[in-house]
Amino acid sequence: MPNPGLTVEQCREAEQALRDNDGNITKAADSLGLPRNTYSNRLRRAQLAGVTADIVIPDGMMVKGVSTLYRDGEVALEWVKTSADAERQKEMFREAVEEMCEALPKLPPRPSLEADLNDNLMSVIPFGDPHFGMYAWCEETGEDFDTDIAKRDLCAAVDYLVSLSPASKRCVIINLGDFFHADNLSGTTSRSGNVLDMDTRLPRVIRIGVSAMRQAIETALTKHETVEVINVIGNHDDVLSMALSIMLANIYESEPRIVIHDAPTRRHYIQHGSVLIGATHGDRTKDRDLPGIMAAEKAVEWGQTRHRYFYRGHEHHSAYDEYHGCVVEQFRTLAPSDAWHSAGGYMSGRDMRLIVHHKDYGEMSRSVCSIDMLR
Repeated sequence: MPNPGLTVEQCREAEQALRDNDGNITKAADSLGLPRNTYSNRLRRAQLAGVTADIVIPDGMMVKGVSTLYRDGEVALEWVKTSADAERQKEMFREAVEEMCEALPKLPPRPSLEADLNDNLMSVIPFGDPHFGMYAWCEETGEDFDTDIAKRDLCAAVDYLVSLSPASKRCVIINLGDFFHADNLSGTTSRSGNVLDMDTRLPRVIRIGVSAMRQAIETALTKHETVEVINVIGNHDDVLSMALSIMLANIYESEPRIVIHDAPTRRHYIQHGSVLIGATHGDRTKDRDLPGIMAAEKAVEWGQTRHRYFYRGHEHHSAYDEYHGCVVEQFRTLAPSDAWHSAGGYMSGRDMRLIVHHKDYGEMSRSVCSIDMLR
């Protein structure tokens, strides 16, 4: 059944196709590459909404229908029903951030490291759900937490893990989603509208979060020739995760030693010789399905590799399972539970990890930085 919600562009396109094909619905549907029934439904809603007349639908909204008020058998009033077009609004936000970033200062390139670096090794540091902006009160949850603590813990953990990393030429920082605790000024989840425990103002949270990520990148640059950053889209920060990648990509645009993977996709992949790593938040997929998704989305890379891993976050505890041809691992967070999770008894260990991969042999070693070490 076709989606009844249409953008104004789709409505106008439907009517224009009908005019271009002399009123032939079958030809009009073919010209748009749509099934006839789908096109007929789209055309009916376009004509119902009267989009091509004097009605203007704001960008980021989509047409749902029209209501008509009759008096004495004649039309007295008509109005178009609209609703938010979530995908278009995300696209608009991305475009706005890209435009704002045009004025950001571009950092000059740094000289290459003079150290003897191992090209066979790749160091990977996954961030499990940092939740910048979350607030927790010790008397209620057992431990205090706020934005400043989040930055202190994350940067200290990265500093420690980088110090343990071998002199690998390549380092990959993978933020596994929910870097920011909330995506809006209201401090609620975008999908369900759940009220979140927020610390301070959202602009300050963004400022500190971006600062923490930049400090982590700068720390990794002291040890590795190339630093790559992946910011996975989480269920708490659908939009800000994309904005974070866009900002970092603009800031480091002139720096060849830093690569920001800023594609607005739910899954990212990196290959290192015979190693293939996927990264996702984990809220939209089941672990057992991830190897098949990897094989379908990266068929060529799947065939070129022997050691395959899918890293994910979302549930805050450690989990490790091996499916056909791929290991799926879930990572802990450094953040404590908020009031809701604490009341529900959701408890897990808290740490951050460094994983070293060899281009031929896969995972060779790992180091752990626990929250107790940071304290």
